[in-house]
Amino acid sequence: MLATLYRSALTWTVVGLASGLFYREFTKAYDFTGTTRLAVLHTHALVLGTLVMLLVLALTKLFGLAEARPLRWFVWVWNIGLALMLATTAVKGVAQVTGSAVSDGPAFAGVSGLSHMILTAGFVLLFWVLRRPVTSSTSKPVAEPEAALR
Repeated sequence: MLATLYRSALTWTVVGLASGLFYREFTKAYDFTGTTRLAVLHTHALVLGTLVMLLVLALTKLFGLAEARPLRWFVWVWNIGLALMLATTAVKGVAQVTGSAVSDGPAFAGVSGLSHMILTAGFVLLFWVLRRPVTSSTSKPVAEPEAALR
């Protein structure tokens, strides 16, 4: 599970950096100066992808959660929800830059809402996984934080 979380964080880092480059070059190629959803792809991928996965990786290591079945569900649900959200945002942003009327269609709102519901389910799963180790008075971290950094 630790390797899966690491690979997810790495993947979202690449997506985040690539989307920032794409935003800059695509809007420059179209000489676009208005606002577009492409502007938020970069930060959403890096924060909701990279940082969340790295945080969950640290918590998994700290509390020994690698075998927790809901954690596996969280990773799948979160990655699917985030991929859907970023894909919808990218398509809408490209449509805005190219001036397509499709960018104002209700389908984007529907798919965006669905992706946010999936991410909400991911949050619920994450808090479900963390509930017992964090709230239990007998629960102790598997490793001291300082030892984990060595």
